[in-house]
Amino acid sequence: MTDSTHLPTRFANRIALVTGGASGIGRAAVDRLVREGAAVVVWDIDKAKLDACGALHGHSVLTRVVDVSQAADVENAMAELIEARGKLDILVNGAGIVGPNGPFWETSPEQWDRVVRINLTGLFLVSRAATPHLVRNGWGRIVNIASVTANEGPKNLGPYAATKAGVVGLTKSMGKDLAGTGVLVNAVTPALIATDLLQQLSAEYLAAALSRIPLGRAGTLDEAAALITWLCSDECSFSTGAAFDLSGGRGV
Repeated sequence: MTDSTHLPTRFANRIALVTGGASGIGRAAVDRLVREGAAVVVWDIDKAKLDACGALHGHSVLTRVVDVSQAADVENAMAELIEARGKLDILVNGAGIVGPNGPFWETSPEQWDRVVRINLTGLFLVSRAATPHLVRNGWGRIVNIASVTANEGPKNLGPYAATKAGVVGLTKSMGKDLAGTGVLVNAVTPALIATDLLQQLSAEYLAAALSRIPLGRAGTLDEAAALITWLCSDECSFSTGAAFDLSGGRGV
């Protein structure tokens, strides 16, 4: 994707928050939001990657180490955001973990709780903290990063699939709850996206994963960022509570 596809002023005067924004899909969303004029606040637990993001974007971003699974941490960080930026227009809930890979009965209660706290409860806590500020504006966008596994329930990923199904269900309710306020809420359901994680997969696993995608390839971070930022924009005006497929046909 070339710079000519970007709209430099699309998010002028918009303040965005991206959780899990120091790497992967979240970082791709941060990069594009900044290129298109937004001031972005980035929350993550990886300080080194946050520092790298801040060094690249300078005054266009504020970074903070935040554990989204902890209500007090979220509330304190949100108060700091509003004090620093004055308002909030856009929330991209990108924080998440895959969790254990194996049969569900081998998952410990502690492993289950950790995946739920980060992937689902964390999204709830951040959205809950952000909503009053978005509603006060009379305009806002929330984009929740779910997964194609929400519909598939793949083998050996029970906790992850369950939480991502929860994200889709919560998105539908949030969209209805906020209808009429000017705040739209939508989800994105990616399949395999080309990130550094792919380098950690065996050739056999990667081949099997790609074979399930009708388009025959992984999605790109640019493609993910393009969909996310459209959902964050004025151009998205008649969709709320929806889950947008980003799976190359796998989730259809």
